[in-house]
Amino acid sequence: MKLPNSATQPTMYFIGVTTGQSSILKLFPLWMEHLGMKSTIIKGIDIAINADPLDYRQCVEFIKEDKMSLGALVTTHKINLFDSTKNLFDYIDPHAEMLGEVSSISKKEDNLQAHAKDPISSGPALENFVPNDFWHHDGEVFIMGAGGSALAISAYLVDKKRHTVPKKIIISNRSEARLKSARKILNKLQTDVEFGYHLCPLPQDNDQILHQLPENSLIINATGLGKDRPGSPLTDKAIFPKNSLIWELNYRGELDFMKQAIQQKEKQALHIEDGWIYFIHGWAEVIAEVLHIDVNEHIGELAKIANTIR
Repeated sequence: MKLPNSATQPTMYFIGVTTGQSSILKLFPLWMEHLGMKSTIIKGIDIAINADPLDYRQCVEFIKEDKMSLGALVTTHKINLFDSTKNLFDYIDPHAEMLGEVSSISKKEDNLQAHAKDPISSGPALENFVPNDFWHHDGEVFIMGAGGSALAISAYLVDKKRHTVPKKIIISNRSEARLKSARKILNKLQTDVEFGYHLCPLPQDNDQILHQLPENSLIINATGLGKDRPGSPLTDKAIFPKNSLIWELNYRGELDFMKQAIQQKEKQALHIEDGWIYFIHGWAEVIAEVLHIDVNEHIGELAKIANTIR
């Protein structure tokens, strides 16, 4: 990890793995111009997956101490960064506390704040393609990956106050420790939705779960495979259940999982989404927190601007 030099103008950071490939580096200046904040810039900070906790601490300490560094959006490292740095924050919001992750680092006066925004930003993304009556068909949810996005999406999906809910959510992961952590966190939810947890070190293991799903299910790639790391959580022999919704959380990279679904789109009558809308809402939520502005009235225009650089 290489930390940036001390900021000489208002600066927001993007903490990820391969930040230089992200569309946000082109999009952020356009959004700032629209919001009347042209002097505010963005910089990426690349940290290796499952890095030394010291790297996360040095990164957060830099943002905390550097006057012109305003905050950051965190991706991929949400859980590991939170575990390594939570004692550095003066305020941790309830979502971050419950999910054990941080996606937004911001400052309010002299206080460093941690927020988990995915439970908020995943909602508009799901509502963009999941019909209101979809769960009346008795389909299930299968989320591959047990990181922060999987936890946030699960928390949103079981919220009866917002919508009908699925009967069952299945979460798989290659790491047993992360899977146990997901179970511990999601057990805090007050819900009648059944959860299933499966250790799946090989893509063939996910194939087996997929083949047991009923029609009209929601299948999500929340592993990061196909973006920062090559591959898919499924093999090419995997068969998606008919009339299902397929959500690839990535919007860039090889997108192998999405390609597998596209090959079966007509035969299995699949609806396929990538992570673009999720990307837009996720960034908008964190920018609002870091820059202390209300972006809700601008979200339509921000989406239009984003679509010009796809």
